[in-house]
Amino acid sequence: MDENQVDWNEKVANKIIKNLEKRRMEGSYTPTAARAKDEIISMIPRGATVFRCGSMTATAMGLWEAIAELPEVRLIDPYQSGLKPEEGLKLRRQGLTADLMIASSNAITLDGRLVNLDGMGNRVASMAFGPKKVILLVGMNKVAPDLDSAIARVKHYAAPVNNIRYGLKNPCVETGLCSDCKTPQRLCNMWSIIEGHMIENRIHVKLIGESLGY
Repeated sequence: MDENQVDWNEKVANKIIKNLEKRRMEGSYTPTAARAKDEIISMIPRGATVFRCGSMTATAMGLWEAIAELPEVRLIDPYQSGLKPEEGLKLRRQGLTADLMIASSNAITLDGRLVNLDGMGNRVASMAFGPKKVILLVGMNKVAPDLDSAIARVKHYAAPVNNIRYGLKNPCVETGLCSDCKTPQRLCNMWSIIEGHMIENRIHVKLIGESLGY
């Protein structure tokens, strides 16, 4: 990455972090995914239960494998292979009472609002309430100037790409564009806009100076 992009990332991240603080949320910035991985690992206490969400950012960082190797840490993983649907649902319900949830955000605005869209809703539910601590890994590619552009990013880019990732037979998989379908396997069911939090610093947003996830 060239030095101009690096400079931009840091300046914009610092602005977002200040705005997160006004909303009673924590923020920090790390220039690389490799360093961010180490910093996240250091935030996980011994004996913690950690709820895994479907974050491509964390997957690309190799974070789940690193957490699984931590002593005395239990990873609640509904994405492990071979699970029956009811087993995956049971683990997602357990995740609501985890000590720590690690996920990403589909978009973040310059003024510190978190915008997400879910299929089943367990991710946005856990962001709002349940796990004692929430860490969100957010590449700087997910920064949007305002709420309208954040919603547009999620609907017209993140959602279609995730539909393609899961191999679903929704119209956006064919066209790459949202058609507001009503299929049974629709991923775009539950919007969440987090404006702030009553529990100060429960949510920690780790901004990362790379293009990560969708």
